[in-house]
Amino acid sequence: MRNFFLNLLSIVCIFSGLAQNQHNEWEDPTVLDRNKEEGRSAFILYENVKNAQTHIPEKSSLYKSLNGTWKFKLAKNPESFSQDFYKNNIDDSNWDAINVPSNWETEGFDIPIYTNVAYPFPKNAPFIDGDYNPVGSYRTTFSLPKEWNDKEVILSFGSISGYARIFVNGAEVGMTKASKTPAEFNITSYLGVGENLLAVQVTRWHDGSYLEDQDFWRLSGIERTVFLQAMPKTTIWDYRVNGDLDESYTNGKFSAEVTIRSFNKNKVGNTRVQVALFDANGDLVLAEKKATAASNSKLSFALSVPKVMKWSAEIPTLYTYLIRLEDENGHTIVATSGRIGFRKVELKNAQLLVNGNAVTVRGVNLHEHHPDKGHVPDLEMTRKDFELMARNNINAVRMSHYPHGQEVYDLADEFGFYIVDEANIETHAMGAEWQGRINKSKHPAYLEEWAPAHLDRIRRMYEMDKNHTSIILWSMGNECGNGPVFYEAYDWLKKTDTSRLVTFEQAGQNRNTDVVAPMYPGLKSMTEYAERTDVTRPYIMCEYSHAMGNSSGNFREYWDIIDSSPHMQGGFIWDWVDQGLRAKTDDGREFWAYGGDLGGKDLQNDENFNANGLVTADRVAHPSLAEIKKVYQPIEFSIIGKTLNISNEHQYINLDKFNFKWNLLKDGISIETGDFSISAEPNTQNSVKLDLPEMAQGEYFLDVYAYTKNASALIPAGYEIAREQFDMNINSYFAPKKDRSSESKLAFKTANGTLQFNTENTTGTINLKTGHIEKYQLKNGDVVVNEFPQPYFWRAPTDNDFGNGMPKKLQAWKTASKDAKLVSAQVGKLTQKGLPVSFTYQLAGVDVPYFTTYLIDNTGAITITASMDMAGKKLPEMPRFGMRMIVNGDFDNLKYYGRGPWENYSDRKESAFLGTYIDKVENQFTWTYIRPQESGYHTDTRWLSLTNSLGKGLHIEAAQPLGFSALNISTEDLDPGMKKNQKHPTDLTVEDKVFLHLDLKQRGLGGLNSWGQYPLEKYRLEEDKYSYSYTIKLL
Repeated sequence: MRNFFLNLLSIVCIFSGLAQNQHNEWEDPTVLDRNKEEGRSAFILYENVKNAQTHIPEKSSLYKSLNGTWKFKLAKNPESFSQDFYKNNIDDSNWDAINVPSNWETEGFDIPIYTNVAYPFPKNAPFIDGDYNPVGSYRTTFSLPKEWNDKEVILSFGSISGYARIFVNGAEVGMTKASKTPAEFNITSYLGVGENLLAVQVTRWHDGSYLEDQDFWRLSGIERTVFLQAMPKTTIWDYRVNGDLDESYTNGKFSAEVTIRSFNKNKVGNTRVQVALFDANGDLVLAEKKATAASNSKLSFALSVPKVMKWSAEIPTLYTYLIRLEDENGHTIVATSGRIGFRKVELKNAQLLVNGNAVTVRGVNLHEHHPDKGHVPDLEMTRKDFELMARNNINAVRMSHYPHGQEVYDLADEFGFYIVDEANIETHAMGAEWQGRINKSKHPAYLEEWAPAHLDRIRRMYEMDKNHTSIILWSMGNECGNGPVFYEAYDWLKKTDTSRLVTFEQAGQNRNTDVVAPMYPGLKSMTEYAERTDVTRPYIMCEYSHAMGNSSGNFREYWDIIDSSPHMQGGFIWDWVDQGLRAKTDDGREFWAYGGDLGGKDLQNDENFNANGLVTADRVAHPSLAEIKKVYQPIEFSIIGKTLNISNEHQYINLDKFNFKWNLLKDGISIETGDFSISAEPNTQNSVKLDLPEMAQGEYFLDVYAYTKNASALIPAGYEIAREQFDMNINSYFAPKKDRSSESKLAFKTANGTLQFNTENTTGTINLKTGHIEKYQLKNGDVVVNEFPQPYFWRAPTDNDFGNGMPKKLQAWKTASKDAKLVSAQVGKLTQKGLPVSFTYQLAGVDVPYFTTYLIDNTGAITITASMDMAGKKLPEMPRFGMRMIVNGDFDNLKYYGRGPWENYSDRKESAFLGTYIDKVENQFTWTYIRPQESGYHTDTRWLSLTNSLGKGLHIEAAQPLGFSALNISTEDLDPGMKKNQKHPTDLTVEDKVFLHLDLKQRGLGGLNSWGQYPLEKYRLEEDKYSYSYTIKLL
């Protein structure tokens, strides 16, 4: 079959003038591209200074966008593509239309495929086997301004995903394979007068696809801006600028290296290059002019800026540079402009320093993802990303796992984010260091013929993005092995760019990384590195806290270790955004598609493993983001008595830039508030004595908040940046209380296996044969409860649960929740406390006894005590120890005293403060998870009530902290079974019921990873004995 492909495609190549000596160049890693310009900085040329300083490409008369609607035709494979697609005289009137830039899969052509590790084609590097390898043919026309007649014309594609051949007016211009960096071609000699034809053919997969095995949607086509850049015959071809600092971190050291290129038919004689720098007010700071020495030359500039305003993520001060080429009469030939900040990146004392300060990396990983456009960069979405990040105390971004569009770097420079820029290299399916054995005889990272492709991608990343101040670290790739080529690339980067460091997870602690950058380390290994005193490199996790679905548990535990050692400097959460694609059900309801959707069910896919974000695809925050914000906050609080200590962990900002407020709660209700101002220099602390009242009986908590005084580019004034809650109690809320006294009398009788009880306002019936309370109501009939709490041990599996095998390993508890056999029933003696009715069950699946006692008091309130003793039994971990009752949907008003307002769990609750909260039951379910799972939970609850519109309902008082959820959706509906079964929120049924879970404990969420790790031991239910109580009364 392969010989058939080779022979056929050789004929095709000959036919189109691309004969490659009996092999396909798209299956040859030694052929990187053809006639493609070497990598250079991303910038636009302008005809004058005024337009250059706008930084708007459309203001340049030397710029022409080719974005828009193109002609498009898709073939299933290289054997069936349109062989004359590039010819001038073919009729393309019946071709489809497609937007450029776009991914053709999101435009309705072909199938978007999501796969994490496995390639979407048979693995046989460098070949693409099989008969499914779509080929997209594009055509568009353009005309050039008359003013361009004496210019060179460069055709620039920001990124093409696929093996692309480019033709102009029927002639081949060149070829490119590497995506995510520009492909530029000089098309001057191919142009004609009037209308010109541009044709591009893109083959979805090729040898380079083996280097692009990232964990994302596999999408294809011309996915970034396409434009023409006209250039004078002598022009600014490339440049490198750098804003450094002297050893005192006080004075700026500005340098620029400008490359001048002359083309054929150049008529310009003596030229000069001027470099100028302007401050934020537009005032000239420095300027220098030098004559060019030759037609193709590099000019270097080095100038000082005394007392420069430094750039940092906190205060991202930028200067504007201007580079101008002039003729011998001083007339501008061409100009360009950009922005630069002054900062110094260093490795000292096993720490990453920026401007002499150790950086705390509060980071996230960011994929280039739009819910409708796929991988096409979108300026407004990028702004939204940075706005949300800034408002949640995120200060650093790893560009996973490829260079992104220029918009993200421009905004990072402007808004202040520390960036790790990463080369477009991942060969995960071929093997990765630290993840098992690697076959080095086949892995591209260890083979000489693949080395140029690796180096090319790393160099093009550097060349494109070298002038961005926000980039402080280069990364050579992700999960791609650590062969000889990466040592060569490391040495090249270190020699070429002394202004940044290099990080490379695959290096481990080998020499070719400046940072120890593991992914998903265990807490034990983190602690070991933190405690070492012999290390020379900082520890910054390239990926950690896998945020898939309802996750991000034990985040504080990470940061307890990070805060314990100066060379532990943070990390990048995996990851920022769910990679959902907008889709609709047959009846028009919107949902987020993931792997296996959109026609991909029978193709290789990894289900919803691409939905690991802290925000949804359209940038709505998941509940876990609140926890990240809390732990990442740069202001910390502690209290001794009434003296509040505030630590300023900023590097450049004084605490006098914030307003502070406090709020004292008694039994969950605010009783007194206050505010204060305080000053503390960066990396210092100060204290203030609060004017708190005396705290008598009751439970007291003190909330403290920090708010911005003034607005910044991304954060409005009055926005909460930091918070803390302090337990101010001497006695426990759950200390024994006096028995409830009531003039009401309890009457009861037993007959025919039932017990009937009555108080002044309440009546009820208990079935002594089943152990169920069959009726519990007010005598006036206002509130009727027909389903009383039943033992319940199961939860709808989270994505982390599926990853660690919970549905199968713990399934005995699912059975135990359904089938409990009554062993005995006993009606006790009536006392002043009430009437006890006790039941013993034998639980199916786990074969252990379960004890329930109902204590009915004189008011009609019922105290339920449930207990289990599993001593001597070898049982799996319990997902939850609790009960569930189902009440009428009319009881839809929820009020509770516990942690809120957002959902929280035992290992993710620091950001959710104790207080009294009011909400509707319909708002409790978390609809943002791309796949339905456990959600809507609240811990440390003291009491809760569910009432109808008349205020009638249930009140539940805890004897110890409770966990609860009150949802209109059942656990059974949320649970897909042993497999995920491609479920979406649109598959759920919202019922006219309230499913009320009342737990002693529920298993933690976990967050170390989503493919095997359990929640930390302290958040698991593995004890032998459990017992808890709560009281239900009718309102």
